[in-house]
Amino acid sequence: MSKPTLVVLAAGMGSRYGGLKQVDPVGPSGEAILDYSVFDAVRGGFGKVVFVIRRDFENEFKEKVGSRYEGLVPVEYAYQDITDLPSPWTVPEGRAKPWGTAHAVRAARNVVAGPFAVINADDFYGRDAFAKMGAFLSSAEPMQFAMVGYKLSLTLSENGSVARGICNVSEDGSLMGVTEMTKLVRAGDTAENLENPDAPVKVSLDARVSMNLWGFTVELFAELEKRFPLWLEENGAKEKSEWYIPFVVDELIKEGKAKCRVLPTDSSWFGVTYREDKPFVASEIRKLVESGEYPENLFAAKAS
Repeated sequence: MSKPTLVVLAAGMGSRYGGLKQVDPVGPSGEAILDYSVFDAVRGGFGKVVFVIRRDFENEFKEKVGSRYEGLVPVEYAYQDITDLPSPWTVPEGRAKPWGTAHAVRAARNVVAGPFAVINADDFYGRDAFAKMGAFLSSAEPMQFAMVGYKLSLTLSENGSVARGICNVSEDGSLMGVTEMTKLVRAGDTAENLENPDAPVKVSLDARVSMNLWGFTVELFAELEKRFPLWLEENGAKEKSEWYIPFVVDELIKEGKAKCRVLPTDSSWFGVTYREDKPFVASEIRKLVESGEYPENLFAAKAS
């Protein structure tokens, strides 16, 4: 079986953070967060990287990011376009927002031919997470998916609410379902989802959450093609509706069409949701460099 592909969702500009945060340096030698993801993926057995970006910052992204990986791993690009819709759908008047992470993954359908993992460009997942996902995908059967599960307590921001997929995990480690919560904050020894401020929902800090490090077989694309028109019928006219990966996985599991293994990891997770998060992320990466987990200059050493 060929090596799995890493699909990096990098089409978002990050409205809460400001600017093209995918190229913002956080490492000691100017590395961006996604540089560490690519580095870890290569030493975890991945053989290609596909960046899902937008055409309007294509040149900047290729110059500042894609060029870093020459000689390390083959790189291809896919483009998330709000007009990339199945016939006869067209973009409704007033719609400016992209269609969500499932739509972004769908954008890679013509450049991915085998098992693949999906990550966010602005999240740090850790070496162990990529090693476990690479091992899983190297022998995955059709419609056998995986998700790396992190403890909720290790994924919250001190600078505002976050969106997380809360996972229902069976005793044998299978994912039973995902509940998307979009306004999670720490509240003492627990967490609360504040989507309805008048009735906050308490969530255990030990809950396993999806940070959008998913592993899929190529059959997912056919399912996305079948399900996107159905989703559009129900949600396409809503100005800010988004089609999330966890929604699709949840449907496939409940319909008995897919199984999804939760891969628990000891890796640190951190992300730059808000600009105030950046100093913390830089500090945590510095600690990992000092411990020997990463070289001082990521691109001066080959992945091993």
